[in-house]
Amino acid sequence: MTIRPAIPPLVLLFVGRVFAQIPPASPNRPWHSPGEQQIKDDAKHFRESRFSIEPNRVYSLAELVDLAETHNPETRLAWEGARAQAAAMGVARSELYPTVAAVALSRTDRAEVPLGAQFYRQTVQTFEAALELNYTIFDFGARAGRIAAAGAELFAANFAFNETHRRIIYQVAQTYYRLLNALGQQDAAQASLTNAQTVQQAAEDRLKQGLATLPDVLEARSATAQAQYELQAALGAEEIARGDLVTALGGRPTVVIHVEPINQLPIPESIGDSVDQAIDRAFEQRPDLMQQMAEIRRANAGVKEARAAFYPSLTFTASPSAQSLYFLQQTFPWGHTADLVGGLSVNLKWTLFDGGSRKNNLARAEATVRAAEARVNVARDQIADEVWRAYSNAKTALRQRQTAIALLEAATQSYAAALDSYNYGVRSFLDVTAAQRTLAQARSVDVSARTQVLTNLLDLAFGTGSLIQSGAGKLRP
Repeated sequence: MTIRPAIPPLVLLFVGRVFAQIPPASPNRPWHSPGEQQIKDDAKHFRESRFSIEPNRVYSLAELVDLAETHNPETRLAWEGARAQAAAMGVARSELYPTVAAVALSRTDRAEVPLGAQFYRQTVQTFEAALELNYTIFDFGARAGRIAAAGAELFAANFAFNETHRRIIYQVAQTYYRLLNALGQQDAAQASLTNAQTVQQAAEDRLKQGLATLPDVLEARSATAQAQYELQAALGAEEIARGDLVTALGGRPTVVIHVEPINQLPIPESIGDSVDQAIDRAFEQRPDLMQQMAEIRRANAGVKEARAAFYPSLTFTASPSAQSLYFLQQTFPWGHTADLVGGLSVNLKWTLFDGGSRKNNLARAEATVRAAEARVNVARDQIADEVWRAYSNAKTALRQRQTAIALLEAATQSYAAALDSYNYGVRSFLDVTAAQRTLAQARSVDVSARTQVLTNLLDLAFGTGSLIQSGAGKLRP
């Protein structure tokens, strides 16, 4: 009979966890493990940031931006990064102060001590409480360089936080205008469907009176079906744009949100500033450019720290200690002594030769400064090009807006005249359908032109960094 030892459950659990961490055995099958379900359960119960959207409220762009800045998780991520960097700044500044450590020790030593031709057992019991103070008196700017570098990194983190807000505001405004365009296209498609149904009804009536042909009626029915198809496409685009907007706010895309219609928004007629003024404003306001400038400051601090390594550093150490000793020697009674001991030391450290390590560290730090300056110049060129492109697109959109107004007015009049003439038998059905298509296209162009003006002005504000300077309340065109 064989007796198998029982394996403790804790060992089995440990072994299971270890084998659950191994990689997949082969690349041709999905990986599954016992610990996978636990991760899935954690994902199900992960706390989700939620906020309420009033279903009957019509939100303005400024209100949407406020919601996004409050609830979008990207702002929290950037904020926590800035807070962590502020803590790192505090860690760097702590080098200006001494460090004090406390130590408590209790130890028993037992040994055989030889004396003459014999060994005697000796026991020593030690109780000790000690303090150790260390302070760097001077280091020729090494600490100052590290503190300056941490300060520059804090500036960079703060500018990154502002950049996150700039991009979130831009994302919200962009999806907002895309939703307005989708709603406007939906209204235009609905109006085109109504026109197509009117033309179809006119053709049906004229067919009953013997004044139209069956091909005319079939053409009218085809135009109505095409208008219905385009309306459904517009409805689908509107649903997607609405979901994208709620996602940009930090919510679920299934939430229904209502916004102001595009026909209630005033459309600007001019830009205001010159392109040179816009570029100069971008150089002053763009947080991503300021982040690059902070990188130059951090690199210069690294040069200062690297130069300090060529000079000595002076440190001071004090280590007072209170001791209580008990000792016992064989054939003798217990003995005891207590005293305050310790030491003071001043250390001057100067590296005289290191094989060129300090020299190369300094050269690397100086090269980092030059690289950071070059990156700033590259960023300035890119920003200037972005602003120039956005400015040109905005001017083009404003001109196209005026043309779209004239096109819509002309197409509306042409359609009305063609339909009246067809009812009186003066114009052919092909003239009516052509005018109807032109009017439908003109409506779509008018909506696109209006939203294009708003979108291109938004691109210009994004390029100049004005989105976070003016505040959310000024985002409304």
